[in-house]
Amino acid sequence: MEFIDYYKILEIAENASEAEIKKAYRKLARKYHPDLNPDNKEAQQKFQQINEANEVLSDPEKRKKYDKYGKDWQHADAFEEAKRNQSGAGGYAGGGPFEDQQYSESDFSDFFESMFGGSGYSRTSGRNRYQFKGQDYNATLRLNLTDILSTQKQTIDLGSKKIRITIPAGVEDGQTIKIKGYGGEGSNGGPKGHLYLTFEVINNTQFQRVGNDLYKTEEISLYKALLGGELEISTLTGKVKLKIKPETQNDYKIKLSGKGMPKYKKEGEFGDLYVTYKVKMPQNLSEREKELFQELSKIRK
Repeated sequence: MEFIDYYKILEIAENASEAEIKKAYRKLARKYHPDLNPDNKEAQQKFQQINEANEVLSDPEKRKKYDKYGKDWQHADAFEEAKRNQSGAGGYAGGGPFEDQQYSESDFSDFFESMFGGSGYSRTSGRNRYQFKGQDYNATLRLNLTDILSTQKQTIDLGSKKIRITIPAGVEDGQTIKIKGYGGEGSNGGPKGHLYLTFEVINNTQFQRVGNDLYKTEEISLYKALLGGELEISTLTGKVKLKIKPETQNDYKIKLSGKGMPKYKKEGEFGDLYVTYKVKMPQNLSEREKELFQELSKIRK
């Protein structure tokens, strides 16, 4: 297996912080995303490598293993277990207890080759072939808020292949789902890794989303607030008419049940829409209007 320098792929230093890794990944992922580089095989391969590098370096445990074992990092647990089992029992690569020896990257590779390369006994094939699950991949899918009002199917380009997935209505911004079997190939017949898909939901509406509920502000005139009336507003599913009660106060809030976001994986269930009234004061009053307001103020007294 050829060594892949994940730090070089993300164009960062080996002591890069988590924030620097995240920033570098987002920058390069946008640059080499298949949607922006159609029919560009080189860009697609680069995009896959960027996702692979981020998947390892953004995980503290995986990064620690990668920094120590290099290309063999996925077998680090097996190496540590073998080291514990063989400690004090003859050792590896030249005799002596396992714990008392110093090993280079080539020693690790020699050990993995002898341990996983095909010799000896195995519970499954009669040879010493340990099976390992393939590497997990990470990807981001960008959607508009209006895209997730109903369940839909979408094709995702992973660079080396395309998959078609079902996106349930109501997914959250930042939510991650696992798609089994769409990661890297396993070792020695082991199962494939998984694809972890994170949704980036862009709010392209006039509503504010909080969980399954939506919020919006509507202006009403002073006269409508005082005397009452009707107001037509837009919701995600169309227009509705609201009855405004006389003497409605500023910042009065009403709830429209079931007019919010669809609930994730709960068919037919929705959040609510909350509408806050903002009373707009009249400006540029005429002399006659001022007189009338003065009369009203005297009546109130």
